[in-house]
Amino acid sequence: MAFHLVRSGRRISRMSNDHSLMQSNIPRDDDCCDACAQTAVLPRTVAWLQWITIAWMTVECGVSLCAAFQAQSVALLAFGSDSLIELLSAIVVLLQFVPRFPLKKMYADRAAAVFLFALAGVVVCIACLGRSRRMETSSVGIGVTALALVVMPGLAWMKRRQARRMNNRALAADATQSATCAYLAGVTLAALLIFALWQIRWVDTVAALAAVPILMVEGRRAWRGEGCGCS
Repeated sequence: MAFHLVRSGRRISRMSNDHSLMQSNIPRDDDCCDACAQTAVLPRTVAWLQWITIAWMTVECGVSLCAAFQAQSVALLAFGSDSLIELLSAIVVLLQFVPRFPLKKMYADRAAAVFLFALAGVVVCIACLGRSRRMETSSVGIGVTALALVVMPGLAWMKRRQARRMNNRALAADATQSATCAYLAGVTLAALLIFALWQIRWVDTVAALAAVPILMVEGRRAWRGEGCGCS
């Protein structure tokens, strides 16, 4: 009797060991989630990219909004609003990695999408409400948009490269907003220069509306999320 019990125990132990070996040989389905979990640690490159963005956006937002109110420029006001949205987006990316304020990837994606949609709405409203206002030449606006046209493309490229490495959609959306900021800077700069040279008022409104389709498309992509699907 005791002999049969020992043999049965050995069989059960052997079967459990074989089952464990089979499970260890099966490819893991949660490799993607493990990769996403690694993003809980903030890479140094992403950290300084976001802090540079926050510092620059704070200056850019303040200067461009003040210049917009002085010159009554719709395009410059839209550009300043974009700087504010970009500032909030950079803060959202950083909040994902703060231990005391953990922000899930899905919520970060949705927040980035909301920022993009909000920017599109702000641009449309400003363009529609500001058509009849008298506009003045803004040398300050020309200067800040020219600087943004130099700074933002580089930041956008570096952010997008890091977003692909980390599979982080919020950072990718933030890179898109940096690229959009560069695009708006170029369009706004062109509108301000055209108005300064030839006093063509409607170019300012067209410049403000030119980025809306891009913002809507990128906002929809960020809302859906194109990561690994684990949040």
